[in-house]
Amino acid sequence: MAVVAATALATPLLLAASPHPGRPAPHDPGKEAAKLSRELVRTASARDAYKHLQQFQAIADSADGHRAAGSLGHDASAAYVYRQLQRAGYKVSYENFRFTYTETLAEKLAVVSPTPRDVTIKAMTYTPSTKEGGLTARLVAVPVDGTTGCEAADYAAADFTGAIALIKRGGCSFAEKSAAAATAGAAGAAVYNNVEGALSGTLGEVAPGRIPTGGLTQEEGEKLVADLAAGEVTVSFEIRELQEDRPTRNVIAETPGGNAAKTVMLGAHLDSVTEGPGINDNGSGSAGLLDVALKLAKSKSKPANKVRFAWWSAEENGLIGSEKYVAALTEKQREQIRLYLNFDMIASPNGVQFVFDGDDSDGVGEGPGPEGSAQLERDINEFLDGKGKPHEGTDFTGRSDYGPFIEVGIPSGGTDTGAEGIKTAAQAEVFGGEAGIAYDPCYHSGCDDLDNIDMGHFDTNIDVIANAVGTYAHDLRSLTRPVDPDTGTGTPGSGGSGGGLREGHGRVTE
Repeated sequence: MAVVAATALATPLLLAASPHPGRPAPHDPGKEAAKLSRELVRTASARDAYKHLQQFQAIADSADGHRAAGSLGHDASAAYVYRQLQRAGYKVSYENFRFTYTETLAEKLAVVSPTPRDVTIKAMTYTPSTKEGGLTARLVAVPVDGTTGCEAADYAAADFTGAIALIKRGGCSFAEKSAAAATAGAAGAAVYNNVEGALSGTLGEVAPGRIPTGGLTQEEGEKLVADLAAGEVTVSFEIRELQEDRPTRNVIAETPGGNAAKTVMLGAHLDSVTEGPGINDNGSGSAGLLDVALKLAKSKSKPANKVRFAWWSAEENGLIGSEKYVAALTEKQREQIRLYLNFDMIASPNGVQFVFDGDDSDGVGEGPGPEGSAQLERDINEFLDGKGKPHEGTDFTGRSDYGPFIEVGIPSGGTDTGAEGIKTAAQAEVFGGEAGIAYDPCYHSGCDDLDNIDMGHFDTNIDVIANAVGTYAHDLRSLTRPVDPDTGTGTPGSGGSGGGLREGHGRVTE
């Protein structure tokens, strides 16, 4: 009886609040979006997401020290994420596919004469292998021009037969450089960087690989060029890589309700490299996304739009998981995805708060993203500005899982805090940290563990994810609101039109 009485008392109030008695109040997407975004920003946290990082670390510790696609470590990570989402009430599925698993067995380069020394080299993904123990050969440098080592003519000035070709990065893909060196008779190739930082490269796939190929830092490459200018250099060279066909899987979860014609999608890659547990790259993005997804499930909000989350596999092998997913979409399914936001390495210990340059206002590297990408950048920048957090633009280099979405015209954006790029003095002044060293000194290495997480960056980017989910779950109108041509995508002085560094995460192809 008390329930009936309470309902009777409440009914006149509900009718009085409605502009048309007997009809429900009209849905206000802006109001619902603001309410949910505030709630998710308040409840999602680095502290809670860190618990997922601890699980990823424990999994890696029990599985050969890594969580690479095609390994037990990744399988266990995917199962952990799947179970968490299933318990929360999401519609969860695995997307299974096969790929070529790679694992570095040896990566060694040493000057034998005239002055012996070791040189750090990184085996490129999908490289052919030398014999065990490697080989000893002459080192021969390819003359530097705008397309060093890309054409047969670049090798005409010297005899490369049986030699290790030393090639500067730039002008074409690593696969093209390696193939051209092979055609010239080289027994191996060492490509050195044209910017500061390590060179973690890939030949893209197995088929183009003809000779063993590795990457060097700019400093090491230039030192070897100087040695060659003084006379002949002999090196010991060993690059060996395990390559096996293996299964792996993406984890896809979506809200059971919401308008599928207005699907909002966010993703992060779950796999690590084989060199380490991958807690920043990309346990951080994966854990941040998972925490927000779980907090969304706990909220009382029923999103008007369908919200879909993805944890990609085999990103480190060339964005394979996201490419497989996008390639399998029908035209109608592609049109339903109204935006894609990517979060990869969001807690770098010496990081910078990067926001993807959707409108190419920085004028660096690649052009703008598909229509709507500028608005995604602006929305993130405005949120960060409201929190008093400085930020800087970064180019769509294609090195993470936004790439396949951009290729089919889906508006894309997201954030990261940097990988192997070197922090400048100006960035250190704005963001703190140390100039002259990498944003993540443990990038693609064994020390990318729980000690490699900056909790401040982690928390900021989880807030970015939370705000985006809360907003776009109800309201997509900002995607059609023009970007102010005078202020660009951020407030003047905020860093919103900053450095535009060519910063990425997965292995580079050129």
